[in-house]
Amino acid sequence: MRKRQTFSPAFKTEAVRLLDRGEKPAAELARELGVRRNQLYKWQREVQAHGAHAFPGQGRQPQPAEELARLKQELARVTEERDILKKAARYFAREST
Repeated sequence: MRKRQTFSPAFKTEAVRLLDRGEKPAAELARELGVRRNQLYKWQREVQAHGAHAFPGQGRQPQPAEELARLKQELARVTEERDILKKAARYFAREST
């Protein structure tokens, strides 16, 4: 199994700068940098969307992703609580008859 490549924020920013200059086709630039062409375009979209905050670093998710992860955890907890209460209601309903 291949180890996943990681690139520093500075590398990504420089790659996007070179892509934006347009001196070389994206495919050629990608080959020279050792990345996939689609990856360059993804980094470019990230820079366009977030500017200087495009690549926050390892382990730190952009704010909306953090909120989404928190909400998913909360949903799982609430769903489990609901299921427990449903089972308890059924149990007590059987006991009273």
